[in-house]
Amino acid sequence: MKRLEADQVDAVLRRGATARRSDGQPPRFARGDRVRVLNLHPYGHTRMPRYVRGRCGVVDRDHGLFVLPDSNAHGLGECPQHVYSVRFTGVELWGPEAPDADRVHVDLWDCYLTAEPDGTEE
Repeated sequence: MKRLEADQVDAVLRRGATARRSDGQPPRFARGDRVRVLNLHPYGHTRMPRYVRGRCGVVDRDHGLFVLPDSNAHGLGECPQHVYSVRFTGVELWGPEAPDADRVHVDLWDCYLTAEPDGTEE
């Protein structure tokens, strides 16, 4: 993809643009898979919230392939990856004082995640 020049911005904003890319790469995770968010601290742009790093959750859905903002923002290419909605319990994120019923869904790119050894949700 070529660089967007300043005089092209208005036209792109008027017609809209999407970060979704065509499928061609199979998803690594499926609904119900237990995953852990990597505990990374990259320099520069990332869409990986600190409060989920190192935490375990369950894949709720696969949104499809999207441009990875981390690489694209640094001019390293689009690097399209699957984006998953991962469900976390409040207890997992904030400890035993959090209400048992609390759930938080966070959209996370594939490269942020690793499979948990116990596999899928029961």
